[in-house]
Order: sequence, then C-alpha cells, then structure tokens
Amino acid sequence: QVQLQESGPGLVKPSQTLSLTCTVSGGSITTSYYYWNWIRQPPGKGLEWMGAIAYDGSTYYSPSLKSHASISRDTSKNQFSLQLSSVTPEDMAVYYCTRGATMRGEYDYWGQGTLVTVSS
Repeated sequence: QVQLQESGPGLVKPSQTLSLTCTVSGGSITTSYYYWNWIRQPPGKGLEWMGAIAYDGSTYYSPSLKSHASISRDTSKNQFSLQLSSVTPEDMAVYYCTRGATMRGEYDYWGQGTLVTVSS
C-alpha cells in the first residue's frame, strides 16, 4: 500500500515562496513508470494539476505555472517537493500530492492534502 503525506507551512505571506514536501512510503518514487504529481484545489474551485516529476526525474509543469513552480525530489528520502515562488492570495488552496500511472492522470494514490493560506 502506497501512502503519500504532504508537509509544509500552512501559512505563507504574499510574495514569499511556498515549499511543500510529499513523503512517500510503501513504494519508491523511482519505480517505472509512475509520475508523482502536485495538484491543488482553491476554495470553491476545481482541481488544478500543477506539475509532476517522473520516475526518471523528468519534470513537467502546467504552462500557467511554469514560470514560478519548481518540482524536485530526494530519492534518498523517497520524497518529492514543490516550490512556488512569489505567491499571491490566489495561490491559497488545498495542495495534494498524488501518484499517477500517466502524466496528469490515472491517479491511484493521493495524500490527504494540506491547506496553504496566503496572507500577510
């Protein structure tokens, strides 16, 4: 059973960088051919795919976020991380990490989600 757990600060000030980490257990983030995704859901809105890091370390981003999102991984800790720079109140959302059999889809495992508030 694969488990994912998001961690990071629940409150970030505008213009700062949001940093979240997803710790994976029960499976390796280097296992072919899975994609490890970050997805968010702003209050009252739908899910938004932000980006992914693949089993081989390749990264993919939503075009709308590519300029200020960065996804990385630490294979020794079986973790992958999201950094979102220059946040605004519009970045307030519940952030989820997921595993997918394809990029942007076929998610079979999700973290519980973590709420990030952007406020001064």
